[in-house]
Amino acid sequence: MSDVRYPFTAIVGMADLRLGLLLNAVSPAVGGVLVRGEKGTAKSTMVRALAGLLPSIDTVDGCRFACDPAAPDAQCPDGTHEGAGTAGRPARLVELPVGVTEDRIVGSLDLERALAEGVKAYEPGLLARAHRGVLYIDEVNLLQDHVVDLLLDAAAMGRSYVEREGVSVRHAARFLLVGTMNPEEGELRPQLLDRFGLTVEIAATREPAERAEVVRRRLAYDADPAGFAARFAADEEALAGRIEAARKLLPEVELTDTALRQLTAVCAAFEVDGLRADIVMARTAVALAAWAGRTEVLEEDVRKAAQLALPHRRRRNPFDAPGLDEEQLDRTLEEHAAPEEPEQPAEPAEPEEPEGGPEGDGPGDGGSQDGGPDDGGPDNGGGGAPAPADTQGAPDGSAAAEPEAPAGGEPAVPPQAPGGARETAPVAAGDPYRTRLFKVDGTGKGAQGRRSPAETDGGHTIRARRPQGRLARLHLSATLQAAAPHQAARGRSARALVLHKDDFREQVRQGRESNLVLFVVDASGSMAARQRMTAVKGAVLSLLMDAYQRRDKIGMITFRGATAELALPPTSSVEVGAARLETLPTGGRTPLAAGLLRAHEVLRVERMRDPHRRPLLVVVTDGRATGSRDAVAQSHRAAGLLAAQGVASVVLDCEAGPVRLGLARTLAGQLGASAVTLDELRAEGVASLVRDNRPTSSPIARKAA
Repeated sequence: MSDVRYPFTAIVGMADLRLGLLLNAVSPAVGGVLVRGEKGTAKSTMVRALAGLLPSIDTVDGCRFACDPAAPDAQCPDGTHEGAGTAGRPARLVELPVGVTEDRIVGSLDLERALAEGVKAYEPGLLARAHRGVLYIDEVNLLQDHVVDLLLDAAAMGRSYVEREGVSVRHAARFLLVGTMNPEEGELRPQLLDRFGLTVEIAATREPAERAEVVRRRLAYDADPAGFAARFAADEEALAGRIEAARKLLPEVELTDTALRQLTAVCAAFEVDGLRADIVMARTAVALAAWAGRTEVLEEDVRKAAQLALPHRRRRNPFDAPGLDEEQLDRTLEEHAAPEEPEQPAEPAEPEEPEGGPEGDGPGDGGSQDGGPDDGGPDNGGGGAPAPADTQGAPDGSAAAEPEAPAGGEPAVPPQAPGGARETAPVAAGDPYRTRLFKVDGTGKGAQGRRSPAETDGGHTIRARRPQGRLARLHLSATLQAAAPHQAARGRSARALVLHKDDFREQVRQGRESNLVLFVVDASGSMAARQRMTAVKGAVLSLLMDAYQRRDKIGMITFRGATAELALPPTSSVEVGAARLETLPTGGRTPLAAGLLRAHEVLRVERMRDPHRRPLLVVVTDGRATGSRDAVAQSHRAAGLLAAQGVASVVLDCEAGPVRLGLARTLAGQLGASAVTLDELRAEGVASLVRDNRPTSSPIARKAA
């Protein structure tokens, strides 16, 4: 891989992304930019190219925290820097890997030396390296939430804090924050989206000529990186100069009262929560004016600032797509524009009688002003407007005629589902609601989330143990208890304890983990009743929303006809799951055993990929099984395979009607699971249900959310 960066000015298209990055380069106070787009759209390439355009910085010689010699950080852990020299270097681009830990980000303290020797041995983290440069987070949506929170807090405050057992270190951390993500791999929750100043949506161009130019340039760069970069050197230098000039102009830009009124009106019109959007829009509009070389913010700056700062703040629930109504934006800007200066009235003059007398045919004469026939309005006295389209064709004009059958005289029939039965068109899901909480029994070690108990980096301390690797979270009382019996033998003579490495103990904390929630959904003909399927889809949609809120991965298997299909491979994107559910057709036989066997195979593969993520199987069925004489027995044998592997399961019983066979509850017994009806799924009034229905052998712990 070449050390020569791909030139920023050589990237084809993506004007909004280019502008968003440049505005943050001009004014890092904008708050960074989140780049959302499909894979293979040069997101990472453009971010890395930006770092080469940033002006070089002067730092205090020998300072690990890149302090500015003109204004050194008074709280810098490396001291006050009195009399220190100056060193120049390019602005850094610091990339954050997906699996990064909290200690790697903020830095770490050597607690063993701190306790035994009384010194603060602090090792700076990635935030210190990124100070006065660019911090780039690729696939930010795959980071754990507490890590993203920590990064955004530092970006907002411009300072990083490290607290370990009463020892505190803080240092400056001001950087240009850039995150990229592919929405197909999962969304950031709205609280984190709001912390990014700007968001840009990008997609690959569909123009063949433009795509050809992208390929042509990339091949030229791969063949000769240095030569390719030299072709754009002049453009790069000019762009870097423009960034520096805009930075110098920025303090002189005036945000007028009219522009301020417009941007606050826009935020209010779009019902954006909080005031962060107003502040970000103001900073962005000022940066836009400086980038254009102006000292006053105009309406066009406010409009563009809204297009960059508001779309991701418009989400009201996890399944909303970011967006902005351009017509509403223009209407709001127009309503709150500066009022036009009234013209000074002219001196009154003697009225002149028009030629032809008082009733002459001047302008407007002969035209009706009361909505008559000549003004293009409706003519109530003559031939009225035609009847609406839906009343045409019926003899009495009251309703539309039934559509005719297709040529040949055969009536239209719905397509057939696999297995020979008629396929029913997809129905809409019912409204989602708050569901009960289903947890996996025991204590796991999976990624931090909000569902099942697990040993995590956060949470409350449950015990102490010997350090496994580098000591990160000291358990002070356990350390003192381990060292106390040996003080006499170690020759303790002063008040200070004599500590050895074997004395140290670390905290074991229990929090919550995220799980893999795998849905197995019956889409056969037995579920095809429209009202019933609407309720079932509403229940699954509610569980999907619950999985989103608890940071789970999800997958979906559907079965109907003769086979089971993996409709959604395990992913973090519940939006994709909701979309697949919306278009789910029904019809055909009920191969329940095939659905359970497919779930067994999917979980086997996922266990190899991520052994620490525990699964939760949700089977949505009425318990019926068809296709062969022993279909029910086959489904019970398949359920036994899952139970033998200890897969935590819950059966959502969809059986309806006055006569119920209890097949779903029988299946739940084979799975070692609990069975929950659609009515029992709701969170309201769940406490009594848990007390009355808690199974003794179920690997699911059920309680109210």
